[in-house]
Amino acid sequence: MPVKVSVIIPVYNPGTYIEDCISSLQRQSLPPDEYEAIFVDDGSTDETPARLDALAAEDPRMRVIHQENSGWSGKPRNVGIEAARGEYVMFVDNDDYLGDEALERMYDYGVANDADVVIGKMAGKNRGVPVELFRRNHPRATVDNAPLIDSLTPHKMFRRAFLDRIGLRFPEGRRRLEDHVFVTEAFLRADNISVLSDYVCYYHIRRDDASNAGFQRFDPVGYFTNLREALDVVERYTEPGPLRDKLFRRWLRVEMAERLRGRRLLALPDDYRRELFTEIHKVVVERFGPGVAAGLQPTQQVVAALTAADRYDDVVSFAEWEAGVAPQAAPRTVEWDGGTLRIGFTAEYASAGEPMTFPADAARTPLEDTPKDVSEAVAWVGAETAARFGQATADLLLRERASAAQYFQPVEFTRETVAVDDGEQVRLVLRATATVDPAALPEGGVWDAVVRVKLGGWTKECRLGPAPRASRPTPPAGVVDGRAVLPYWTEPHGNLSLDASADGKRLGMGRVRRSDVTVSGDRLTALLPLYVPGDTEVRLRLTSAGRSAHVSGTLSPAPEGPGALLVARLPSARARGTWRPALCLAPDAAEPRFAVLPFALRGVPGGLRVVPVPQPGVVRRLVRRARRVLGAARGKVMSGVNSKGR
Repeated sequence: MPVKVSVIIPVYNPGTYIEDCISSLQRQSLPPDEYEAIFVDDGSTDETPARLDALAAEDPRMRVIHQENSGWSGKPRNVGIEAARGEYVMFVDNDDYLGDEALERMYDYGVANDADVVIGKMAGKNRGVPVELFRRNHPRATVDNAPLIDSLTPHKMFRRAFLDRIGLRFPEGRRRLEDHVFVTEAFLRADNISVLSDYVCYYHIRRDDASNAGFQRFDPVGYFTNLREALDVVERYTEPGPLRDKLFRRWLRVEMAERLRGRRLLALPDDYRRELFTEIHKVVVERFGPGVAAGLQPTQQVVAALTAADRYDDVVSFAEWEAGVAPQAAPRTVEWDGGTLRIGFTAEYASAGEPMTFPADAARTPLEDTPKDVSEAVAWVGAETAARFGQATADLLLRERASAAQYFQPVEFTRETVAVDDGEQVRLVLRATATVDPAALPEGGVWDAVVRVKLGGWTKECRLGPAPRASRPTPPAGVVDGRAVLPYWTEPHGNLSLDASADGKRLGMGRVRRSDVTVSGDRLTALLPLYVPGDTEVRLRLTSAGRSAHVSGTLSPAPEGPGALLVARLPSARARGTWRPALCLAPDAAEPRFAVLPFALRGVPGGLRVVPVPQPGVVRRLVRRARRVLGAARGKVMSGVNSKGR
């Protein structure tokens, strides 16, 4: 069988961080004979070479190439390309990992759309990744119709024949931004690029020790020398005009203006940020015409103008003001409706913790001259933000806590100006309602609700909350399409999260009272604190003294008031003993989970009746208490012995 995908992994001293990468490669859903992984060891000095040799000896999908250290990732990737046998090559860093179906999904999507480049959805664990690019699938994307230029890391799938046809390889040696040069040329010369956004293919990881190569402080002179090479690629393959300005704007925005804004700038030592500012000033003056900065957001335009004018102190002062600007998102409603969870909230920006205000009758005015001081710059940003309020947006994303995978939820919103100061100033408020369909979420996990607000010169995110305890909406867990999802408020911060793996007391089953449960003949009826949109098939497990029985049941909306009515047929009326019931809300799941219910059923002549949960006897409770006391005493003795040993 021909190899479909060759995964190329440059390796240098990853230590244990490579294990997640290896495991994800071995778990791929693509058949084993249809892909290969090529580890190019760039002169590692830790235990990695031996680990990789052992891996290759036991797994025929894994290949290892050893070479002397080249200083950066360009040469190892090029060596991997030359050794690759696959129709496509996929680049993965040694401290990142893939989704289990990444290779199969990306390859199939690329073939279906005849793509030279396939970009899979990314999740960033403690590091940034593109967000807008993965709002939806783009089967035929270009730098003009999609924000491809926001994604210049190499973690993509490239058709090997395309790379050979145009002679594209990575710049080699100890240098920065070699991926920008490579990926930019690929974007500009590919016949088609496809973006797969409905499955997380790539997990981009920031190490706990922050020792990833991309997080090391760089030499500004060398960095911006290398950045100019990416700009050269754009000039080589585009004509002067709007498209070139749009592409150049990416580097001005991300690599320059954003480095000179807010807390990011203020966190740097003064001597280093002065050196950084000097090199950025040179590039701005040398390479960018007025059309590049004109397309930036207002705050970025101010930073670019002050930088071009070589006004370092004003850039720092503007950063000090902007460091206090942050979004706030206040929840209003959280309720189940027609099988979906409806989440209402308001969002606006605050400065120094207070809602920001803006001129009531602002009009857009181009920034034709550099502001004379920071006060004028702040005033212009405020007026532009108010004038652009018609373009402001609010989104709600659900971000999985364990993996950082995130998904946009459908949102409807309105824009509202709230008058303050006798109408001369206004607050700019977005009122939104998001609709969450549990059936559309990947199974399991805890999902944090994150609000993303675009307003004026800012695109920032915050958690949805805090919600005051006294006024928090508290909907029950919902059971939709065989999935249980529990909306809850985190402690102590009061932010909204969704638990898609909750069971037992977490689902509120502890609130079920004996009066909510009845047995009539072989029919069990129980009112449970759950939401269901309609009749839902469930399973009931009954256990007693090592015996167990399973029966089918149905959850239906309670005829009166909130809750769900459980109806199940019990086993034989001759059953003896005390039975503990547990409820499975997703009986067809690969690994069914059961929530223990807070009552018991006891066999009596003629059938079963509801009884309290059996409690341990007096003697058993005394034995348990004695064991706890003895255990605590033994711990204190050992602690004293250890402290003397020190």
